[in-house]
Amino acid sequence: MDITERLSSIKTKVSENSTEENIRLAFSCMDLTSLNSTDTVSHIESFTKKVNDLSKNFAGVLPVAAICIYPNMVETVRKTLKVKGVRIASVAGGFPSSMTFLSVKIQEIMMAVDSGADEIDIVMPLWAFLDNNEAVCRKEISDIKKNIGFVPLKVILETGALKTSENIAKASILSMESGADFIKTSTGKVSPAATPEAAIVMCQSIKKYYLKTGRKVGFKAAGGISTTNDAMLYLTIVHEILGEKWMTPKLFRIGASRLGNKLLSSILKKDIVYF
Repeated sequence: MDITERLSSIKTKVSENSTEENIRLAFSCMDLTSLNSTDTVSHIESFTKKVNDLSKNFAGVLPVAAICIYPNMVETVRKTLKVKGVRIASVAGGFPSSMTFLSVKIQEIMMAVDSGADEIDIVMPLWAFLDNNEAVCRKEISDIKKNIGFVPLKVILETGALKTSENIAKASILSMESGADFIKTSTGKVSPAATPEAAIVMCQSIKKYYLKTGRKVGFKAAGGISTTNDAMLYLTIVHEILGEKWMTPKLFRIGASRLGNKLLSSILKKDIVYF
């Protein structure tokens, strides 16, 4: 079955999967994200306090999986965040272009970790991958992973720039073999961002890698995901290809800044503008 046929088949199951339970699950798998050049300390403090007050304002709604910010805002989140279990994720390593020296990437990443980052999101060096220089890609990812140890590493493939299913599959396997704990669709800074077709290829690659090695690698969809239906489509892709074991924030994430309000509105069945 090719990608188009697989997607068509998966889409027929989105409606039945769009239950309140799964919408709540999707919310709990969110990396609530603020990655703007205009982010200020006061804005990130306010952003984080909304996560702190979520259960008070919306009884029964589980917290998000993580707050995702730039490295210089990690300490602000660490000092402000009060909710146990919500992780601090930082994009780092020359995000979003990855166009800098490996030593600089590692230094920035380690500074983010030292500031309190629980997870690191990096961009695979497209400049090397698109020049068929896989050795550079493998070295960068593996060196970064060695330096951060047990801190989960998400590798962003920037699937819109990879263009073909073959490239997406190759980048997925390369990243996992080099130590990625998650593979992620996109930065949201390149068009197209996340697409269901890319997600299918990535999830199929995760399954292939898992069957070969026994190591579970997570999947993160990010970039342009802004509606409940979008979230349910990606959740259904993960469910249909990877199964129930991946239906947890430990292995499935949705990166979004706009999605939170939509999911809350769907859960509470009224318009919510909170984030």
